[in-house]
Amino acid sequence: MKKILSIAVVGTLSISLLYAGSAPKKYPKGEVGKMVKLGEDIALHTNTHPLTKDYVGNKLKCANCHLKGEDGKPGTAGSISSWLDTATGFPAWSKREKSVQTLQDRSNNCFMRSMNGKRLPVDSKASIAIAVYITWLSEGKPIKMSRKGPWGPTNAAIWPKGIKHFKPLFKKVTHANYLNGKRLYGQKCAPCHGINGQGVGTFPPLWGKNAKGEWLSYNTGAGMSKLPKGATWIQLKMPSGQERTLSDAEAVDITLYVNAQERADFDLQKALSPSSKIGIYNSNVLKEKHSVRSNFKVLGLDIDKIRGDHKIK
Repeated sequence: MKKILSIAVVGTLSISLLYAGSAPKKYPKGEVGKMVKLGEDIALHTNTHPLTKDYVGNKLKCANCHLKGEDGKPGTAGSISSWLDTATGFPAWSKREKSVQTLQDRSNNCFMRSMNGKRLPVDSKASIAIAVYITWLSEGKPIKMSRKGPWGPTNAAIWPKGIKHFKPLFKKVTHANYLNGKRLYGQKCAPCHGINGQGVGTFPPLWGKNAKGEWLSYNTGAGMSKLPKGATWIQLKMPSGQERTLSDAEAVDITLYVNAQERADFDLQKALSPSSKIGIYNSNVLKEKHSVRSNFKVLGLDIDKIRGDHKIK
C-alpha cells in the first residue's frame, strides 16, 4: 500500500515523499521469476557477478546506492534512490542525454559512471534481468512517464529540490569547509568507509585506488561526484542508522571533502568504446568529460584553494 509521508530534513530542505511500500511478497512464477531473482542477485553482487564483473571498473555494487529496505532487498529502502516505483516513470526524458531514455538505458549508463566501467549491451541477459527486477518492484503502481528527468515519482520529488537547495550553499565554501569536512568525515564516516576512503568490510569505498592501482569507487561522471547531488543523498541516507541527522552545513562539508579526493576522470567516448559490444547508445550527447577539477569549477570553485594544495588534476 502506498503512503504519503512528509519528512522534514535538517535545515530548510523539506520534501513530501511518495513511499511505494515494499517489494511484492512473492516472486513471479516461471521464467519471469527467474529473471527477477537474477536481477536481484546482480544488484547485490554487481562487481563480482559473472554476468557483470567485466563491465565494472571499481569495487561497487548497485546495492551500495540503492540500499536494502526492511525486506532485505536492494532498492527497497525508502526515500532517495529507492527503486520501489522507479519503473513507473519510464520511458523518461533525460536532460543529460537529451533523449527519451528507457529503464535499461538508465541502468546501463550507470555502469559507465557509478561503476566506472563499460555500458552493458542493451540486449544482454544482465541488462534485461536488472530491468526486470526494478520493474517487479513497481508492480501494481500507476505508470506516469516522467517529462522532467529519468526518475520514478519518489526520486523526482527529491533530486531536483535537493540540487536546488544545496547548489547555492556550495558556492560559498572555502578551505575552512574542507578542513571541517575532513574532521567530520573522520568522526562520522571513517568507521564504515575507512580513513582513506577505502571501505571497511561490506561498506563501500568512496575514493582512491587499491594496492594494484585499481580505482575503488565512482568516477567524476557519476551523480554522487556532483556536489549538490552528493550532499542530497548523504543528508538523507547517512550515517547508516542515523539518517537525516546531518545539518545542511555538515552535509556540505562532508561532501566537499569526499569529492575533493582523487577519483577516475570520466570520458564518455572511452566509456562507450568499443561500440560494437554495447549496441546503439541512445543519446544525442556523444562527447562529455569530467574531472574532480571540472566538477568544482562548474560551481565557481578552485579545487587548489579548497584543498590547500595542487594534487588534483
